[in-house]
Amino acid sequence: MPNGMGGLPEDFKRACREGSRMRGMTLRRIADACGGILHEKNHMADREVEAIVTDSRQAGPGSLFAAIKGERVDGHRFIPAVFEQGAACVISEQDLPEDGKGSWIKVISTLQALKDIAEYYLRLMNIPVVGITGSVGKTSTKEMVAAVLSRKYRTLKTLGNFNNELGLPLTVFRLRDGDEIAVLEMGISNFGEMHRLAKIARPDTCVITNIGQCHLEFLGDRDGILRAKTEIFDFLRPDGHIILNGNDDKLSTIRNVNGVEPVFFGLPEAGAGTDIVAGEACGSMEGKSAAGGNSPALQPEIWADEIWSEGLKGVSCRIHTPVGAFCALIPVPGRHMVMNALAGTAVGLTYGLTLEEIKAGIESLQPLSGRFHIIETEAYTIIDDCYNANPVSMKASLQVLQDGKGRRVAVLGDMKELGEAEAELHRSVGAFAGACRIDKLVGVGPLCRELTAAAKAENPALEAVHYDTLADLLENMEKEIQRGDTVLVKASHCMEFARIVEWLQNKG
Repeated sequence: MPNGMGGLPEDFKRACREGSRMRGMTLRRIADACGGILHEKNHMADREVEAIVTDSRQAGPGSLFAAIKGERVDGHRFIPAVFEQGAACVISEQDLPEDGKGSWIKVISTLQALKDIAEYYLRLMNIPVVGITGSVGKTSTKEMVAAVLSRKYRTLKTLGNFNNELGLPLTVFRLRDGDEIAVLEMGISNFGEMHRLAKIARPDTCVITNIGQCHLEFLGDRDGILRAKTEIFDFLRPDGHIILNGNDDKLSTIRNVNGVEPVFFGLPEAGAGTDIVAGEACGSMEGKSAAGGNSPALQPEIWADEIWSEGLKGVSCRIHTPVGAFCALIPVPGRHMVMNALAGTAVGLTYGLTLEEIKAGIESLQPLSGRFHIIETEAYTIIDDCYNANPVSMKASLQVLQDGKGRRVAVLGDMKELGEAEAELHRSVGAFAGACRIDKLVGVGPLCRELTAAAKAENPALEAVHYDTLADLLENMEKEIQRGDTVLVKASHCMEFARIVEWLQNKG
């Protein structure tokens, strides 16, 4: 992350500017926590810092600036500027002049220092931590869990995609007095990463959404993904909690982790579960749910039925728990959101929320930009799901598109990090798209050539076109998209499909 936070979401930058000092985080303690050598100026050793940042532009008075040497920008070059801005201290891998303007902490690795400091600060704050991981749905589940817990507690949650070995510490540094619980998203792409993240977070509650087909390039197969994701248990507290998707064939094999018995959530039937039917609200389907798939090896303790699609307004369901049942309208479309609501329910019960509080939390959920965010303009209905993509999430998005009004157009881009099976996986999504009730498919990127061809083979009547690059598509958007269309926009983040959403909004 060169120069720290140049491309960070505005809500993260705002959060870094707001709030009181970091309780107990004096320069002396910070240096001790990371094994650094403090070079003190102006008798600052026992003063608490206002914030810890990696973006020189956020290094205001009383802050600590951590200089990171990135691939493109070396944060050390901004050290003179942050002292001019009033920063109390910097963390540096390089020696600074002894006659310089401010205090500094010399470390071997700034990134490792930040991880050590975050681990120390989280222990110092002494609040419960909910750690969330999985192949698909981490962020939407994190948002759901935080929405539920916020009905009872002041809740800190991961913002944006700050879920890696730099993002997690920066999230932890946002904690302030008054925060009562932390919901931390934890994302990985290789073995050992989750172990290091779990060492920082030491979660009281571990939530795993599923074991899918992400990062196969590095983790090999789904068994490898399972091993990597379950490193989250390495630092689970002895009185902790484990909450797992019981419909996932890999997660459902977990029965006991160092004496902790998992709580499973899911649909009462494995695989397809309950059909979604457009039209009626929760409560009007008594006895009408349609089961599918084979019986699972376990019956989830927290489960849902009576699932109705409310079109692009969301999905309703009845949620069953050991202490009762309730109906909820999840204000984000897609059946996968039911699973997120079940995970949120499980966490809510773990932390003492009533069913009424859990229902209110679920129904208060706000969609994030780029993640099933429905944008209505005068010309188009946009399903902005362009933040990231994999085969499972791509198919879920196509299912949602079927509920759109007007022409239903899928604009899909390449899915990355799928390993040797990438062409086959794109073809599988293409065949799925061809079987869906959509009117047009626009594929972008070399891998989506396979996807588009498979869709056309599945449904020769489907209008399917392909562009090699995003620039090619943007030059032809007015030809491909018409007023009144519902347009799904989805691809891996590196495809930069947010530019398509921006085009649609500007034209709409």
